[in-house]
Amino acid sequence: MSKALRLSEKWFRFGLWLVAFVFASFLIGLGGTVVANLPKVEHRYELDDFIDKPAAEKLRTELRALQEKRQVAQDAHDQAQLKVNAARANSGAARDTFNSWLSTRHATQRPEQDRELIERTQALEELKILERKALADVERQQQHLLDARQAEARAQRDLHELEKDASEKLNVELRHQELRVFGYRLLLTLPLLGAAGWLFAKKRHSTWWPFVWGFIYFALFAFFVELVPYLPSYGGYVRYVVGIVITVLVGRYAIIALNRYLEKQKQAEAMPDVERRKELSYDTALARLAKKVCPGCERPVDLANAAIDYCPHCGICLFDRCGKCNERKSAFARFCHACGAAGQGEG
Repeated sequence: MSKALRLSEKWFRFGLWLVAFVFASFLIGLGGTVVANLPKVEHRYELDDFIDKPAAEKLRTELRALQEKRQVAQDAHDQAQLKVNAARANSGAARDTFNSWLSTRHATQRPEQDRELIERTQALEELKILERKALADVERQQQHLLDARQAEARAQRDLHELEKDASEKLNVELRHQELRVFGYRLLLTLPLLGAAGWLFAKKRHSTWWPFVWGFIYFALFAFFVELVPYLPSYGGYVRYVVGIVITVLVGRYAIIALNRYLEKQKQAEAMPDVERRKELSYDTALARLAKKVCPGCERPVDLANAAIDYCPHCGICLFDRCGKCNERKSAFARFCHACGAAGQGEG
C-alpha cells in the first residue's frame, strides 16, 4: 500500500509505527517490572522452614562439638606420631652405634669392656621401651581419632536425614508456589490478551491505531515471553495441550475469517461494476493495482497488456477512456493523466 500513499503520508505512517513500537516498549518494560515482582508476593521458602528445628539445632551443635573434638584428636595424633618418629630415630641411631661398638668388641676381645657392654645394652633397651610407649600412644590417639570421626559421621547422617525430609517438603511447597505465581501471571496476561483481541478486531484501523498496535505487541510479548515459558510442564503434557488448544483456536479463527472473506468476495463480484468500484476506496484500489492484482478480486492481472480493459476473473472495469481526450486511463483514477479532466473514478 505504500506505493499508493503520498510522500508525506508515508513519513507520517513511518513515524506513527515508531510511536507504536516505542509505546509497546514502555508497556513491555512496565509489564516486565510488574511480573518480576510477582514472586515477592509469596514468602521465600527455605530449608529451615520445613526442618525439625529443635532436632536439627541439637544435631548441628553436637556436630560442631564433634568436629572440634575430632580436630583435637587429629592434633594429638600428629604430635604422637612425631614422638614415635623421634623415638624410632633415636633407637635406630643407638642400635647402629651399639652394633658398630659390638663389632669392635668382638675384634679386640677385651674383658674390661664387659661392663660397658652391659651399660650399652641397657641404654638400648631403654630406648626401645620409649619407642614402644610412643607407638602405644599413637595407637591410642588413632583410636580416639577414629571414634571422633565415626561419631561425626553418625551426626552428619542424622542431620542429612532431617534435611532430606525437609528438602522433599520444600520441593512440594515450591511447586505449589510456582503454580500460584503462574496463576498470578495468568490473571495478569489473559485480560491483556482479551483486550488486545478486541482492539485488533474493532480498533486496528481507527484514528488511534498506533496505540492499538503498541498494546497488541505488548500483550503478545506478555503472553509468549512472560507466560508461556513458565507453563508447568508435568512431563510436557500441559505445554503440548496448551499448544494444541492455541493452534485450534487460531486455526479456527483463520478458517472462519477466510470463509467470511471468500463469501464477501462472492457477494461483491455479483454486484454491478459501478457499485463495486464505489465500494473500493481510492487508496485500496491504487495499492492493489501497484501489486498488479485486480482491485476487485485480488487475482493477478497483466496490467501492462493494453488489450485488457476488464478483469478476466471477475469482470470489473480496470481501464476506460477519458471523456474529454479519449485517452486510455485507469478506471479508478480521479483525473485523466493526459488532460487532467475529472474521470469517472472521482469521488
